[in-house]
Amino acid sequence: MQLPHDWIVPDWPAPPGVRSVITSRNGGVSRGAYASMNLGDHVGDDPSAVTRNRALLRQHLPSEPRWLRQVHGNAVADLDAGSGTPDADAALARTRGTVCAVLVADCLPVLWCDERASVVAVAHAGWRGLANGVIEAIVRKLGVPTQSLMAYLGPAIGPDSFEVGDEVRQAFLAHDRKAAFAFLPRDNGKWLANLYLLARQRLAETGVRRVHGGGECTFSEPQRFFSYRRDKSTGRTAALVWLD
Repeated sequence: MQLPHDWIVPDWPAPPGVRSVITSRNGGVSRGAYASMNLGDHVGDDPSAVTRNRALLRQHLPSEPRWLRQVHGNAVADLDAGSGTPDADAALARTRGTVCAVLVADCLPVLWCDERASVVAVAHAGWRGLANGVIEAIVRKLGVPTQSLMAYLGPAIGPDSFEVGDEVRQAFLAHDRKAAFAFLPRDNGKWLANLYLLARQRLAETGVRRVHGGGECTFSEPQRFFSYRRDKSTGRTAALVWLD
C-alpha cells in the first residue's frame, strides 16, 4: 500500500491482520485553510473537495470508513451491530474489512487491538472525552482481557502547546489526584495540559499496559497537521484501523 509520504503507519507491535493509518493534511485537493487533505464534511470546506479527498483515502482501504458524528462524549459504536452514522466518539469492529475511523484536529486519536487480532477500535479523545471516560468505556465494550490489549496514541496537541483553564484540571483531579502530574502552571493562572499523559494514566487504570506512540504535536507542525487551536478554521485528519 503506497501512502502519501507523510501519512503515519502506526509503529506498534500489532499482530498480523491488524492494519492502521493516520492521515496528514497533505495528499488531497482542498484549498486555503483546508489544504489539502481535509476529510471533515462539517468544517466549512467545499463539499466536492471533501468528497474527492474521501475518495482518495478510500483507495488505500478495504471498504468505506464508518464515520461517526463526534460530540466529545464517551459513547462507543459497535460497527458490527448496525449501519448508518452513529452519534459516538469511539468505534469498534470484529468483522474483517470494517474500517473504524475518527476525525481529529488537536484531539487525541487512540487506536486499539488485541493480540489475537479479534477486535480493533478507535477513539476521538480530546480533554472532554478523556474526562468523560471514553477510554474506560471502550475498554469495557471490547470484551477481551485487558492484558491482551495494546493501544497507539496518534498525533495530538502537545504538552507545550495545550493551554487550559483550571476547570479542565479540576475535571481530571476529581477523578484521580495523580492527574496533577499532567498539568504545569503558567504565569497567567492557566495550565499546560498533557493529553498524552492523561490518556496513559486512564489506560493504565483500565489495565492496558502496552501503549505506543504519543510523540507528535499537531499545533507545532502546521505543514503536516491541522490544528483547531492554532487556526480555528481548519480541516480534519483521520485515524483508521481495521482487521485485514
